[in-house]
Amino acid sequence: MSVSGDQMELREEEIVAHYDAAVAMLEGFDHTPRIAAASARPVAERSSGIGTRRRFRSTTPGLVARSTARPEGVRLLERIEGSDGGDALVSPVQATVMQGLRRTISIALAVGEAFSDATGLRELKKENLEGRLSQARSAEFSELLSAEALAVLYTFANGTAFLLAASASEVTVEIGGVEEVLTDNAQLALHGALWELDQDLERFADSEPKMVATCLAYAEMLMEKVALRAQTAPRLEPYRGATYRVEADDFTIQGFAPARAVRGSTLVMQFKQPHQVVGNHIAKYQAMKLSKMLMAYDFERRLNPFAELGGFIFTFMGDGAPGTGKTTLIQMMTGLVHGYCQNAGFPFRYQNFGIDNIDSYQGKSGQNAKAFVQNVLDPNVIGFGTIDDIDQIAGKRGDRQSSAGQQEVTAVFMESFAGANTVVRGNCAFGMFSNYPENVDDALRQRAGARFLVDGPQTRDDYIDILHLLMGRNHDIPLGDHDLYAAQEIKRAVAASFEGHGRPREEGLLTVWDRVARDVGPLDTIAKMGVYLKAIQMVDQRFTGRSIKNITDAVKVRAMDFELPDEWMEEPDLFLFKSYDDKRDMIAELRQPITIDMVIQEINRYADSEFRYADKSDEVAIENMVRDFGRTEEAKRRYLERKA
Repeated sequence: MSVSGDQMELREEEIVAHYDAAVAMLEGFDHTPRIAAASARPVAERSSGIGTRRRFRSTTPGLVARSTARPEGVRLLERIEGSDGGDALVSPVQATVMQGLRRTISIALAVGEAFSDATGLRELKKENLEGRLSQARSAEFSELLSAEALAVLYTFANGTAFLLAASASEVTVEIGGVEEVLTDNAQLALHGALWELDQDLERFADSEPKMVATCLAYAEMLMEKVALRAQTAPRLEPYRGATYRVEADDFTIQGFAPARAVRGSTLVMQFKQPHQVVGNHIAKYQAMKLSKMLMAYDFERRLNPFAELGGFIFTFMGDGAPGTGKTTLIQMMTGLVHGYCQNAGFPFRYQNFGIDNIDSYQGKSGQNAKAFVQNVLDPNVIGFGTIDDIDQIAGKRGDRQSSAGQQEVTAVFMESFAGANTVVRGNCAFGMFSNYPENVDDALRQRAGARFLVDGPQTRDDYIDILHLLMGRNHDIPLGDHDLYAAQEIKRAVAASFEGHGRPREEGLLTVWDRVARDVGPLDTIAKMGVYLKAIQMVDQRFTGRSIKNITDAVKVRAMDFELPDEWMEEPDLFLFKSYDDKRDMIAELRQPITIDMVIQEINRYADSEFRYADKSDEVAIENMVRDFGRTEEAKRRYLERKA
């Protein structure tokens, strides 16, 4: 094993050395389940005279071996061969799955050996085999065997998901839970995993697409189960803290973090240009800045200078009435990042989490949400994830009308966006959008570090611009006395929008502002601004320390109140291909000092949004109560009429 930087390369010869053992497992072994129950599904009988084995065996190199399995044993190669209804020849998909399983078993065994060498387990195994293991070290030996089993199991599941991802189709399979997770030793752990995979293939793999989908679903479920078990298991630091690299497969193993194939998503979307987003000046400006911020990510350092210097927008919420341009804003930002990535040759992944990801199967909605977050967080790509209509997708905690699936999604997003294990690398951003943000759980809404008010066209010029834009070109109606799209000039419009937040806009917040101004005068010191913040908290108990953090993060964004030059995106050598330190220094030179006006404007912007949400939420609750009272009165009236 060679070591490079903080990575340890698993040499090809170390992996190939385990091919025979891997093939033996795939050919056949006996396993009596200890935790899970065997499938009760009967095996279809064949007509008299027809053998149970294929006439032709696989000729894939490395997969032909003499079977020593007894008839009742686990024979995965035959199970995979049977996924196409009995064709005598092995198909390319079947061969890919067979090769993938052999490869990932071998990688897992190689990682197990590396773990044994790093922890002294190899010597303990030798002492135990020779009967020399002392009683004092028996507990250590048992714990290390269990740790090795978990490391091997996770590597096997991780590798299976990684290597078979390219063979996935649109077909999905619900396999339920994973039960046969054994940790006595690495070999028994693999036997249990392969036995359960064989059981799932027997139940679900009646076609090749379902065979691949079953393998992938099982791998994902096994990763989750093993990672959960590893949270409390001892002696796993040598595996958790190591990074193993399999160069031939472009596969990196980093503890209990899933590896993802470096593939961008294929986008089927109608992109919009910035001038096609009419109004929404601050939201548009922030989205354009964020699009370029993402491109500063350094793939070697796996960090973005903006995340280090401050001012990176990891999560944001865009809210506004229906028809004000939220979808157009998504199309604009996705198009910008997609274009920048294409020009630089960076992989880009866009994913949307919609209402169709809420599943009636218990736990599946949470799994879908985790998969969505992990796909976007993948440090090997530039990612952008959107959650449209989040008020319908993520339920309020304690809301009886929210389904179990919605509650699962809320818990996953809260932990992912600002949990103890959240790491902001600066390679991706998440946008939450809603027509009714007051219906979003308060704590989840506060996970949004930035607020984009998507209020649509506002001025006379805005309405002329949007009319001209949507009319298209199939007419000869004159434009008239109007400077087309001049009102959408971003710098001028944004400056006016920010200045508009020098005073609050919401009536409730304006009352607080006036009272504090009378008591302390102009807010020209940190102490006076702190008094203002406390006064807001006295009125709205939801205005907590997290709110202050979101405000200060927004202020840091304002300190980065510049757009990276377009030529830096168009000519990657000028910026995108430079080293991390060079990019950080270039960005630092563009920073602006933080001013009092910036802080006051961001306090008012954030507080205005919270007051707006609270007012809407209260008004909706009052309207619902009025409607309920009306129904009650009408029911009483009808009841008395019938009784009379």
